[in-house]
Amino acid sequence: MKKLFTTALYLLFAFAIHAQIKVACIGNSITVAGYPQILGDILGSKWEVKNFGVGGTTMLRNGDNPYNKTVTYAQAKEFNPAVVVIKLGTNDSKQQNWKYKNEYTADYNKMISELRALPSHPFIIVCYPVPAYSHGWGINDSVLRNETIPMIDEVAKTNGVRKIDLYKALSHHKEWFPDGIHPGKEGSTEIARVIAKKLKKWKRKIEKR
Repeated sequence: MKKLFTTALYLLFAFAIHAQIKVACIGNSITVAGYPQILGDILGSKWEVKNFGVGGTTMLRNGDNPYNKTVTYAQAKEFNPAVVVIKLGTNDSKQQNWKYKNEYTADYNKMISELRALPSHPFIIVCYPVPAYSHGWGINDSVLRNETIPMIDEVAKTNGVRKIDLYKALSHHKEWFPDGIHPGKEGSTEIARVIAKKLKKWKRKIEKR
């Protein structure tokens, strides 16, 4: 009887783990900063959120540090997530990278196609970059606001994916960015809160994908 009870508990535990909704957070140092951990805490045990951020990376494949060439990108795909949250574009605004801006939309489309080809056929979400309150590291807020965001709109429309406006959510909150570029705890918490609200709203669609 004891053995039967132990087996039942094991199967129940295994089922609970299997039933978790796996979320892969793809991004640069703003993702590395920690919003995925906070997101996981907000969402709770039904979700498994993993941080696949890599500092300094670009969406542009001709950029100075393309995300698609990282080991972390391969690991994100191996995770076989149910949801992918993409937040790339901040480092693309640097002068040495934005000279390839005509390739940004195409490179974004390629990433989405690659992710959609995964066995899990993930629900994909694209995020606007957060505001840049300084020109640190050569990042250009004007490029983000006036050029990158409209391109992300185009990507979302072309691919029929959801988008989240983190730029607006973190606007007028310079105090949340200690160095003007990277959000501190308050900024990361707000990013997580906004994304969590959307994921809860789209949960049924995610489960039906």
